[in-house]
Amino acid sequence: MSLSRCGVSWSRLYATAKRLSTVASFSANGPNHSLSVRCRRYAASTATSHQSSTRVNMYVAEERGAPFTPEYRVYFKDESGPISPLHDIPLWADRAQRLVNMVVEVPRWTNAKMEISLSEPLNPIKQDVKKGALRFVHNVFPHHGYIWNYGALPQTWENPQHVDPATQARGDNDPIDVIEIGERVAQRGDVYPVKVVGTLALIDEGETDWKLIAVDARDPSAAQLNDVADVERLFPGLLRATVEWFRLYKVPDGKPVNKFAFDGEAKDKEFAYKIIDEVHDFWRSLVNGEVADATNICTGQVLLPVQPVARRRRAGQPPAVTPVTPVT
Repeated sequence: MSLSRCGVSWSRLYATAKRLSTVASFSANGPNHSLSVRCRRYAASTATSHQSSTRVNMYVAEERGAPFTPEYRVYFKDESGPISPLHDIPLWADRAQRLVNMVVEVPRWTNAKMEISLSEPLNPIKQDVKKGALRFVHNVFPHHGYIWNYGALPQTWENPQHVDPATQARGDNDPIDVIEIGERVAQRGDVYPVKVVGTLALIDEGETDWKLIAVDARDPSAAQLNDVADVERLFPGLLRATVEWFRLYKVPDGKPVNKFAFDGEAKDKEFAYKIIDEVHDFWRSLVNGEVADATNICTGQVLLPVQPVARRRRAGQPPAVTPVTPVT
């Protein structure tokens, strides 16, 4: 792993990995201290070649520190040890079926704004902090918290140096976001394959912030959800509520109403997959050191070597991309 762009030493990473090497379950409480560790195991199907054959990869999410404190973190492991959810979990769960992996940051109906940390070694999930205060989203009437499971696709990055032609705004410097609309309430740190059916082009405080619309591939409705038009048919009103939620969710904090490209219209599945290919290419350029001034992002990887790829055009059919093969 290269940590030259992480701003940390090997000794610090080793100490972090050593703490994570033993799966524990305990709690300690004191007058001014509480600590909890919970471990959860999930199976995610990971494509290992162009063919349809897959292997099952066990991901473990470990919570460190007390929730809703600045110290709280969720680290990830697989059978080989600690990994980065951003760099080491493959984007594609099954390329043949066009399923991508989703990392859940915020379960449905919760308010704490959690996100993958770009700057820390191993890129754990932590609660966002702004002006020294932990961030929580307000309830947007009539909803409570986030109205879907919310997370990100691994191995993606919205490049802040790229002005998107659709939004005329730069990327938000984060992995691409996913709203997952299946019936299950996920847990923070879940990793599972999702089927993407469309996308919204949010412009959040002047930055491009794509919101992919997806469903858990195991959800009972997944077989019937094949494009964005099916969302309105099966979940009438959800797209309208989603646009309204993103427009208003920062207003209680004194921020202006957010805007959307395409007048808030959700774009279809094919458009969404072209965006996924684009932000995956941006991520490849990032971890290969091809992006200038990306100094506050830890691009150290544990498992996956990355090869440069040619930039794709959004218009037209994108060329096939070889999935990065995990070390077995």
